[in-house]
Amino acid sequence: MGKIAFVFSGQGAQKPGMGLELYEKSAAAREVFDMAGRIRPGTKEQCFSGTKEELLKTVNTQPCLYAVDLAAAAALKEAGVNADMAAGFSLGEVAAAAFSGVYSYEDGFKLVIKRGEYMQDSADKTDASMGAVLKLDFETVEKLCGGFKAVYPVNYNCPGQLVVAGQKGELADFKTAVKEAGGRFMPIAVGGGFHSPFMAEASVKYAAELEKMSFSEPKIPLYANYNALPYGDAKKLLSLQIENPVRWQASVENMIKDGADTFIEVGCGTTLTGLISKISKDVRVFAVNDAQTLEDTIKEVK
Repeated sequence: MGKIAFVFSGQGAQKPGMGLELYEKSAAAREVFDMAGRIRPGTKEQCFSGTKEELLKTVNTQPCLYAVDLAAAAALKEAGVNADMAAGFSLGEVAAAAFSGVYSYEDGFKLVIKRGEYMQDSADKTDASMGAVLKLDFETVEKLCGGFKAVYPVNYNCPGQLVVAGQKGELADFKTAVKEAGGRFMPIAVGGGFHSPFMAEASVKYAAELEKMSFSEPKIPLYANYNALPYGDAKKLLSLQIENPVRWQASVENMIKDGADTFIEVGCGTTLTGLISKISKDVRVFAVNDAQTLEDTIKEVK
């Protein structure tokens, strides 16, 4: 029998109202949101009733989405659906590490607050943004980026989709270059140029924060964004993650190689399930983000 992988949603998936139905449906999810509210008052209110603009701010997005990700995973676990392995996309990796037992939910939440603050600060100091390049292979996009001073390949999502981070002034010309090469450029709703040199200062501050924490070995295999392999040095992997590319396609391929045939996206939206379906046609994908999807997924996988 195949294995179940939980994959935790990343920044950009956020939306107003996220997590409310999970809070109402599951006692375990409720505990996660209540924990977040004790540490950072107003978090669950931002999740449930915050505006799109409010949730777009990195300093708000990260703690809110961390709570929603963990709440969805906790609701599944409460219902008897257990993960054999896990990975998280960017921000989602912080939640995945908590769920895997690398640190407590509370410590992870405190950490993600700092992560959001540091990345927001770095984003505010640079006029950078991100966009997805579609219909071109990774090598072609890498070569296009090489023609610009401040455009970097950052999220290796799936065949034919590589996200870049760049200075806004250069992204307009980069979009033209993509079109001329036969590709398509789509802007992404995030508040900065993440997983690139734009985040160097945030990475240094974050590494210092990680040094204050104690870590445990993951209870299940946890695949790192940085190298797409099961975790080794958690402090190093988490600090490097902020300013380095997310190797998502390779992470999913490695999980499949290690036995995963069912992937459940926990958190918000269906971005990761969509990517996974493009990476492999041989696996089942589900997304848990509200009461109905929770119920449907439990019926399918238990």
